[in-house]
Amino acid sequence: MTSTLQPTKTTEAVKRPGRWLALCVLVLAVLLVAVDATVLGLATPYISEDLEPTGTQLLWIGDVYSFVIAGLLVSMGSLGDRVGRKRILLVGATAFGAISVLNAYASTPETMILARALLGVAGATLMPATLALIRNIFHDPRERSLAIGIWGATASAGTAVGPIAGGFLLEHFWWGSVFLINLPVMAVLVLVGIRQLPESRNANPGPWDIVSVVLSLLGMIGIVYAVKEAATHGFAWPTLAAGLLGAGALYGFVRRQLTLPSPLLDMRLFRNRGFSGAVLADLLTILGLSGLVFFLSQYLQLVQGRPPFEAGLAELPAAVGAVASGLVAGHAARRFSVRAVVCAGLAAIGLALAALTVIDRSTGYPLLGAALLVVGVGAGFSFTVTSDVILSSVPKDQAGAASAVSETAYELGAALGIAALGSIVTAVYSGFAAPAGTPAGAHESLGGAVEAAAHMPAPEAETMLTAARESFVDGLTLATGAGAAVLLATAAAAWFLLRNERLDSKP
Repeated sequence: MTSTLQPTKTTEAVKRPGRWLALCVLVLAVLLVAVDATVLGLATPYISEDLEPTGTQLLWIGDVYSFVIAGLLVSMGSLGDRVGRKRILLVGATAFGAISVLNAYASTPETMILARALLGVAGATLMPATLALIRNIFHDPRERSLAIGIWGATASAGTAVGPIAGGFLLEHFWWGSVFLINLPVMAVLVLVGIRQLPESRNANPGPWDIVSVVLSLLGMIGIVYAVKEAATHGFAWPTLAAGLLGAGALYGFVRRQLTLPSPLLDMRLFRNRGFSGAVLADLLTILGLSGLVFFLSQYLQLVQGRPPFEAGLAELPAAVGAVASGLVAGHAARRFSVRAVVCAGLAAIGLALAALTVIDRSTGYPLLGAALLVVGVGAGFSFTVTSDVILSSVPKDQAGAASAVSETAYELGAALGIAALGSIVTAVYSGFAAPAGTPAGAHESLGGAVEAAAHMPAPEAETMLTAARESFVDGLTLATGAGAAVLLATAAAAWFLLRNERLDSKP
């Protein structure tokens, strides 16, 4: 079953007054999440110096946000369908701003871990609610495509603004300032959103099944935790147990949804080939991109020696390309076809990643910038159209749950990608030849090597750093090559999965 219905005639009455101003409020929420997702990585060295967390605590500071948000996205999307998407968005945005203050002024590693976990709870309310509200505000399919393009473009712009703003703040203020930039955005969002956003919910929602919530949370956290732990420390019994617990909980979640009269997530959505194909394409695309996204900042700063602000500017072409292509993606999909635009975008990303397999320590910026621009253009086309397909494939009453599935695919794809491609980089990197007396921590990460070099004699430090950087680049090029293969295979699969898919659907 595919979304091939012709559009219903749209009248001016259907076109809600103030819808574009409402969209401005929604993209502020996207900006909150996108900026926060990028600034923590820049601030981590400063947080480590100030709070002095153990290695395990530092991992939890970096990972607990993604664990919680992955586990709660479906539940929060379904909750928004039941209690009101405007209500949950405004409550979540207020909480996001307040908890950002707790992040900024955390004085111990334990407080920081708790703050990041609470921020994940708040963040899980934002992304599904924004897309669901777009589905309910914009009834005209063409306007909805443009709105989704703007939504995606803002997310891309946020990932660029985050490193640039974060790098500037870290060079001039203390590390907590990178979290406080959420406050003015949150304040505008809430104050304007109260007046401009319409409320929408499922007319007959049924109860919010707490057992399903717990199963979803346990399942996603178990799977994501096991994947990340296996990538970092290899397979061990606790990791295997967490993975089995997660898989069992997800199996129980699916079985329960199939028996409930009002499920948290209607599993029948996956019978729609367009919906399933778009979700799978998003998951695999993020998986293939993870090697580049996760390690690019380290390459720019620790290999090429760029300061944080300059490294943030260097990544700007990807955001520029994504913004430009996202705004015209809906028009292009109607002019040609959904599968042509999605597949072309995925293939462009794959070819750009393939081009990056030739980089070395001294690669000039023209190649890097051009490749990042192509990656951004491809991502803007593919992600915008797949988001539109996902929303157009479901009834308006289920928009929150469907949006949450899309966001969960991103989180799971990132976890799997960092695990798979990150393990490639780590395996290649850890085997570099180092002079005698090199601390063991130098083989764990390039950041560890840079820190170790500060405590070694200059000649040995230079020799060790040269070998470490070359080995890191070897691992990065191998990971980008694997990512290119994943993207090209995904493009081929999407060509069949999105056959006959159309963006024009019922309003």
